[in-house]
Amino acid sequence: MIWFLIIIAIIILSAAIKVLREYERGVIFRLGRLVGVKGPGLIILIPFIDKMVKVSLRTIVLDVPPQDVITKDNVSVKVNAVVYFRVMDPAKAVVEVENYLMATSQIAQTTLRSVLGEVELDELLSHREKLNQRLQKIIDEQTDPWGVKVSAVEVKHVDLPQEMQRAMARQAEAERERRAKIIAAEGELQASEKLAKAAEVLAQNPITIQLRYLQTLTEISAENTSTVVFPIPIEFFQLFQRKEGESK
Repeated sequence: MIWFLIIIAIIILSAAIKVLREYERGVIFRLGRLVGVKGPGLIILIPFIDKMVKVSLRTIVLDVPPQDVITKDNVSVKVNAVVYFRVMDPAKAVVEVENYLMATSQIAQTTLRSVLGEVELDELLSHREKLNQRLQKIIDEQTDPWGVKVSAVEVKHVDLPQEMQRAMARQAEAERERRAKIIAAEGELQASEKLAKAAEVLAQNPITIQLRYLQTLTEISAENTSTVVFPIPIEFFQLFQRKEGESK
């Protein structure tokens, strides 16, 4: 009989005494009615009358599975994301929604499809930070009645079709060729401007042309070549033209 009473006392004490960790809270229901939130530490319940639901207050990392999204410019892509959230009000997280983890996951998936479907592919690839902030704001507003706070949403990976990847590669190659042609044209323009200035200097001092000829001969003679090009001034031919005119 004594052992029976001891066993009954142990069962009652195990049902009445609960210990919650620092990051846990207990939502207490008494005969089906919400009493309040207790914890952390030692909690005493009324056996067989009080029921407790544990809720963790730690940040939860939710991996959103890949979603098929059709962008505004009709490109089909697969996008996955990660959502960081935590429970701020344990009572609402238990009372207002059946399963706040599942509900937050579904909200994140539908919001990801709807928001990314309103933007073009270039914006999705180049303005990801802006889209992350927009997703975080929308999901946080929808989960706020459940006592859930969404701190961040990050788009992890955008899976493009092979045809789109090849098209983007061709576009990037054409862009590089365009830049190369522009740079070459700018180089030609700068070279022509320098040549025009050099011609002005040579026209003001004709003797500098002869010095340039001598420098050219020096450069040619320094090379191992059997051909020597000897520049002749144009004035030399003009001298013969004048003599030919005088003889006539």
